[in-house]
Amino acid sequence: MASTKKLIGKERRAHLLAWLKEGKKPITGSALAEKAGVSRQVIVQDISLLKAKQEPIMATSQGYVYLEQVSDRKKVQRIIACNHSRSQTKEELDCIVDQGVTVKNVIIEHPVYGDLEASIMVSNRQEVKQFIERVKKTNAPYLLQLTDGVHLHTIEADREEQLDAAYQQLKKLGIIINNN
Repeated sequence: MASTKKLIGKERRAHLLAWLKEGKKPITGSALAEKAGVSRQVIVQDISLLKAKQEPIMATSQGYVYLEQVSDRKKVQRIIACNHSRSQTKEELDCIVDQGVTVKNVIIEHPVYGDLEASIMVSNRQEVKQFIERVKKTNAPYLLQLTDGVHLHTIEADREEQLDAAYQQLKKLGIIINNN
């Protein structure tokens, strides 16, 4: 569904905003590039310029989202402290999403940079699978590898009971860091 003409500068960024605001799901940089008739790198630069103008755009593992469109309902959130090996990442994420909970991010405390946060935004097993496949394909390290497995997640759901259920399942797996 490529655009018939190449969009330029401000006009292209206006279109990007409109497409993101209309979108019900994340849109990849490649899909936006095709629609705008430009390279993916141009889209990455445009998104950076829009973010610099305080547009609430977030890059997720599934693509870009305009944050005001993410949810119309009030959600509950919690930050959980976890510790596990790289090989347990899929099990951890599946355990959380199976309770109807979204994993919004991962946060680590880096000795030089302080808190580092990366968006994950997975809500179901298919999104977890895609996230894990992207990490493998790019050979990117998980942030937990910088902290011997210790990390935080912001998790989000419709109800507190869902967050409690995810927490309890992770605790059974030995992934939750006890605060005793």
